[in-house]
Amino acid sequence: MLSQLKKTCKRLVGAADEEEVPVISTRDWAEGLVQDPARRAVDYVINLFPIFSWISRYNFGWASGDVIAGLTVGIVLVPQSMSYAQIATLPPEYGLYSSFVGVLVYCFFATSKDVSIGPVAVMSLTVSQIIKHVNDSHPGIWGGPQIATTVAFICGFIVLAIGLLRLGWLVEFIPAPAVSGFMTGSALNIVSGQLPGLLGVSGFDTRAATYEVFINTLKGLPRTKLDAAFGITGLVSLYLIRWACDRLSRRYPSRARWFFFMSVFRNAFVIVVLTIASWLYTRHRKGTDGKYPIKILQNVPRGFKHIGQPDIDVALIKALAGELPVATIILFLEHIAISKSFGRVNGYKIDPNQELIAIGVTNTIGTLFGAYPATGSFSRSALQSKSGVRSPASGLFSAVVVIVALYGLTPAFFWIPTAALSAVIIHAVADLVASPKQVYSFWRVSPVEFVIWVASVLVTVFATIEDGIYTSIAASLALLLIRLARPRGHFLGRVTLHNTTESSSRDVYIPLNPNKFLMNPHVKVYPPSPGVVVYRFEESFLYPNSSLVNDSIVDYVKEHTRRGRDMSGVKSGDRPWNDPGNSNEAEENAGKPILHAIVLDFSAVSHLDTTGVQALIDTRTEVERWADRPVEFHFATILSPWIRRALIAAGFGVGSLSTHAHEEIAPVTRYHDQYIADPQHADPVKDAHERPDDPEALHGIVHNSARTSTDGTIQEIRNAAGLPMMLPETPFFHLDVGTAVRAAEGGVTRAPSFVETGSDKS
Repeated sequence: MLSQLKKTCKRLVGAADEEEVPVISTRDWAEGLVQDPARRAVDYVINLFPIFSWISRYNFGWASGDVIAGLTVGIVLVPQSMSYAQIATLPPEYGLYSSFVGVLVYCFFATSKDVSIGPVAVMSLTVSQIIKHVNDSHPGIWGGPQIATTVAFICGFIVLAIGLLRLGWLVEFIPAPAVSGFMTGSALNIVSGQLPGLLGVSGFDTRAATYEVFINTLKGLPRTKLDAAFGITGLVSLYLIRWACDRLSRRYPSRARWFFFMSVFRNAFVIVVLTIASWLYTRHRKGTDGKYPIKILQNVPRGFKHIGQPDIDVALIKALAGELPVATIILFLEHIAISKSFGRVNGYKIDPNQELIAIGVTNTIGTLFGAYPATGSFSRSALQSKSGVRSPASGLFSAVVVIVALYGLTPAFFWIPTAALSAVIIHAVADLVASPKQVYSFWRVSPVEFVIWVASVLVTVFATIEDGIYTSIAASLALLLIRLARPRGHFLGRVTLHNTTESSSRDVYIPLNPNKFLMNPHVKVYPPSPGVVVYRFEESFLYPNSSLVNDSIVDYVKEHTRRGRDMSGVKSGDRPWNDPGNSNEAEENAGKPILHAIVLDFSAVSHLDTTGVQALIDTRTEVERWADRPVEFHFATILSPWIRRALIAAGFGVGSLSTHAHEEIAPVTRYHDQYIADPQHADPVKDAHERPDDPEALHGIVHNSARTSTDGTIQEIRNAAGLPMMLPETPFFHLDVGTAVRAAEGGVTRAPSFVETGSDKS
């Protein structure tokens, strides 16, 4: 009953009645997917909390390193977080809130010991632009803190969902040059936006395009205020301290660690000194209008004043919906790039999906404290790594420093000059600008990606960060599609390599015209036997590039082999409309061989889709019509059982073909063959009897294959135990190119070919 039902279903879908060749099935795929689902579910839940994999091994040796690194990062984090809140146009306490939640929550979900989570310059700038966008379109409805918290809440959930669904591989579509270009342009944008605050210049929009802000700053130099004395002094001091410590550490290597920590504390040292100077100068100079001679932070609330359920307004979500994609991209893009970089340098591997979960949880929980979006910071992560961090637990000690600052130091924050915070920001983000050495390496490795880097920087500088990141992503995806749609392919020839020490030799197949930058151009490459074509494709065989392969093979065959049927005496009226003919056709074809076999090297083909299979069928149809005889197709080094399944479905590999079994595997419509094929090709077998005078009548016939699996010309490769390496049902699928070529040449008499001699023997 079941077998009868199966046969009925086969007849309905047009499947062949003969015994099928064994291939992989969807059942095999499903069984592998659902194997031991209970165990996989348990592992999935356990992997959500990586802390359980190392907390049981925690010891005092780790603790000492984590305490030093955590306290060091915390001391830097406090002034930086308030500075970045200034970029986001938020009160300084919101930077402290984000810092506390970031370093505290991340350690429970982290797969990187080095990354430090908290406010960062680029994300802060993005938040400021979102706040500006919402206020411009809906003035006076929502405050900046509510907008920033809503962004953190929505983006956090989006990133969390991406991580839970294991879609972290999407990040891989954005290459390093695009990320670097975007970060460089953003850093220049931030520096230009902080220059007015550093110099005390005001009166224009500091969130405009980078070049506009820079020009307006230069125009405003005559209006420079006393803030410049604090800002410039702080910026120069930061660079002098770092330069001096680096120089001293090289001169006195034994004390390099001491100089390292002296350099680390330069931010805190400069802020403390300038705060004392500000207090001494401004405490008795408050004007009648309540203003001081320089801009200072003034009141910073003590503790967590905004803890509680976040105020999420649906109307606000609709208002900022258009800005959420770029905010989400920045949220996870910078973090994944940083965590991968430190994992690579320090010898461990991060889980991108788990890192996205960590970022998502951190930001969603942060909204309960009034935090705005936080992600990985490159400067603080580098500091944490150099400080000797041993585990993610160092974030707990950084959180302690932030708590102490929130509850014990807020009165002192009153006198911090905003120009000093601008100096800290400029000093921090300047390191995000790509160095000339790094940019030159982009040019050396890939000039096209260098162009993407330049375009990303220019768009970010002359437009907005949003436009810059979209430009870098769009350009990278366009390059990826171009590389997929226009890959390289080569027709191969043989070179025999001799091992003089072992007196052995072997044949390798390389392009007939090797590139002089890859191998010695003076090496003689011998083409395969006349009538055999060997082609290697260097990409997956998919719908964007399938027609390219078809055109390459068919054009090569028509150029280097002769037509199987003599058309020299056919009248022009009897020729097909697209075949004008050639008066010298007989002379040109005299020295060319008849096509016998095509060998396709699939060693670089990892995927094959329906359109690709149809292109192979079309190629077979066209070359057989040209040769007026069956043409063997041999495939070497098939990488996937699904590729083998697709090829067998199209009639390849099995050694014999049924007449017209697979002319159209992907028809455009249900009645494609019946209604759109012209009379010459609609039914070639019928035409062969009814129109014997038509020279093209026989050209569409697909004869049985010249050789079957029983022919002795198909050579088998066996292992040491004498077992055949390839499956016997598919004798035209081979282990390597050499085996495939020998099988294809097995039925060909060796004679000089036109390709080999380069001359016409007619």
